[in-house]
Amino acid sequence: MKFMRDMKKYFLVITMVCASFFATRISSQTTAFNDYFTIENYYKVKWGFADEFIGLWKANHYPLLKKAKERGDIISIVAETPKIHNSEESSWDFKVSITFKNAALAFAHDLTTPYKAQLYKDLDKLAKDEQHRFELLIAHWDVPVDQIGLE
Repeated sequence: MKFMRDMKKYFLVITMVCASFFATRISSQTTAFNDYFTIENYYKVKWGFADEFIGLWKANHYPLLKKAKERGDIISIVAETPKIHNSEESSWDFKVSITFKNAALAFAHDLTTPYKAQLYKDLDKLAKDEQHRFELLIAHWDVPVDQIGLE
């Protein structure tokens, strides 16, 4: 439980920092809300539990993201695992890159909430499965990224 509280606090702080940064950027560029916005989500899982974590993500979270993609709020969803191990300091077990239609949708806390009741008959089981998924984590971080032109 303490881990979940710590993760929620960490996520809230990161979200507020990112929102502040992007609010400043967006206010100076009114077209920024019309541009696609990509966030890479990195997950470092307890040793031996990566497959279980990915299975839970695919069963519980991915269908919600697919619904948002069908609606047009999400442009693409790409999931990756590393082919080889890096040093412990920089290792991650699972990465999901989500490109949103705009920055506002990327930070909308209720983006997938309407789909939960549509997709899952037992919302209590979903909540328990999602809690367990986060219990398998050692670390999680989100990185908003911009593509840069090379030409």
